Amino acid sequence: MNSNKPKVSVLLMLLSTLFCVCLIAANVLETKQISVGPVSLTGGLIVFPVSYIINDCVCEVWGYAKARLLIWMGFAMNFFFVLLGALCDWIPGASYWDNDAGFHAVFGLAPRIAAASFVAFLAGSFVNAYVMSRMKLHSQGKHFSLRAIVSTVAGEGIDSLLFFPLALWGVVPTDELPVLMLWQVVLKTLYEMVALPLTIRVVRRVKRYEGEDAYDEGVDYGVMKIFNI
Repeated sequence: MNSNKPKVSVLLMLLSTLFCVCLIAANVLETKQISVGPVSLTGGLIVFPVSYIINDCVCEVWGYAKARLLIWMGFAMNFFFVLLGALCDWIPGASYWDNDAGFHAVFGLAPRIAAASFVAFLAGSFVNAYVMSRMKLHSQGKHFSLRAIVSTVAGEGIDSLLFFPLALWGVVPTDELPVLMLWQVVLKTLYEMVALPLTIRVVRRVKRYEGEDAYDEGVDYGVMKIFNI
């Protein structure tokens, strides 16, 4: 029986799965504070930038519409994970369970932090995909490295500008917030730059394997056009 339903790319499915895993892992790792030289950061820095690299790859190969679907899927899976963690944290522990404090520290995400994280993620991810798409059209597909870096700076910048004031205003000294935001953007951008040679090779091979190299001519950039792919 013939079917006119669109086929699912295995590589896109795998990248989408990795994207969701990175977002969920970042939520858990954010609960640990780490030091990189003299700078204090959260453990989410280890994995969160990978989501931006995947966003770049998907937007570059399959186009903005697929990246938009990826972003909303990541948001939904992350929200579902946080919801399950909050529910389990709320249910009283067994009488012999003596690790409530540790579990709460990891999964008892404060509503303010969760809301700030979701808003910042959506805004930063869509800015990243939009900049990547528009720069590709403007450059006629050239300068992938520049597009990847500029889109990351834009996306991470918006992410940090939203997350830190929304989540930490009144908790962290006001004069420390700009420093935290700047270091987040700088280090995450350096992360992407270090990974860039690998990203370029992956994108080239995926394009060759898929026979795809999308240009978003006439695309509707509305963020709510989720299934307009």
